[in-house]
Amino acid sequence: MPRAKRFYIPGCVWHITHRCHKKEFLLKFARDRNRWLDLLFRAKQKYGLEVLNYIVTSNHIHLLVSDNGNRDTIPKSMQVIAGQTAQGLMSRAHLPH
Repeated sequence: MPRAKRFYIPGCVWHITHRCHKKEFLLKFARDRNRWLDLLFRAKQKYGLEVLNYIVTSNHIHLLVSDNGNRDTIPKSMQVIAGQTAQGLMSRAHLPH
């Protein structure tokens, strides 16, 4: 099913939910949740994302954010966070236990 068209309205507050791949519990360990938070605040600094509140659970996150008037602020921030999180999880998956 195709995704609904996204509208951009500058200066609004956005509630974003982001689920882990296949609804897996990829953020069940504190180190993974802390890494995700570190990436969130790096994106905040780099792109000017205004973080109003957040919740990180073991298999999804909730963000309450506002942008800086640039329509790319939120998508770029989320892309960096998701990509870096996935890379970190994948690199650990290949390590011997």
